[in-house]
Amino acid sequence: MSSARVTAGDYSAAIERGIVALVGVERGDGAADVEYIARKIRELRMFDAPDDSSRESNTSFALTVQDIGGAVLVVSQFTLAADCRKGRRPSFDDAAPPEIAKPLFDAVVVELRRAGIDVQTGRFQATMQVALVNDGPVTLMLDSRKRF
Repeated sequence: MSSARVTAGDYSAAIERGIVALVGVERGDGAADVEYIARKIRELRMFDAPDDSSRESNTSFALTVQDIGGAVLVVSQFTLAADCRKGRRPSFDDAAPPEIAKPLFDAVVVELRRAGIDVQTGRFQATMQVALVNDGPVTLMLDSRKRF
């Protein structure tokens, strides 16, 4: 991702090259999920090396966000827990309630900052506008329940 910005009323945060991490917390998530997601965001190789000439081979993912000196924009996104299988309206029954979700969301931010990454955030429970320029585009989904 080459740039991203989130705005919520008079609040805004922006990053240049890096990752936009839309984080949804579900019922039953805990400290192990935080550690897994933060580690994956830190360590997943999803950026091309500057001299990579193998773009077409799907082997160009060589560098982590830390390797490129990138930043992470972390945005709370409870709608990721939506179940759209029944009816015409999504169900959010699997989304963790705010009093559980916010500390886990905050813990992901703390873990990334502890690793020395520049982390910007959206506003928890706010209506936000998120804009990003997605390279590739590359969009990856991490699910802490699908670890093994």
